[in-house]
Amino acid sequence: MKFDDKIPIYYQIKNYIYGQIITGKLAPGEKIPAVRQLAVDLTVNVNTVQRALGELISEGILESRRGLGNFVTEDQATIEEVKHKLIMQQLHEMYENLHDLNVTDDEIVAYLRQYIKDRRTTKDGQYN
Repeated sequence: MKFDDKIPIYYQIKNYIYGQIITGKLAPGEKIPAVRQLAVDLTVNVNTVQRALGELISEGILESRRGLGNFVTEDQATIEEVKHKLIMQQLHEMYENLHDLNVTDDEIVAYLRQYIKDRRTTKDGQYN
């Protein structure tokens, strides 16, 4: 995993785990790797991973089971909330970036429609 220096690492780890859950790479009820294993896999400090996992547990995304480890919630509503939250974050970032380029709301919608249309017709999904 490549980290962005401008964003706290624990927050990026949270988003990484959110992504793993939303894409189904981590299924509802599935045990996630141990804190130490995640730290090794992500090449970060154990305390950083622990902070990210602690927040995910407090948000209800993960469930801690004493002596067994941490598991992805089986609550589909919670998973849908996470998906919605991530989508809104991505849209917010895109919106702000485009407005910084003086693109109007109507232009954003038009460009997005065109982008989706073009993407459907290209094989590799790359935009030129």
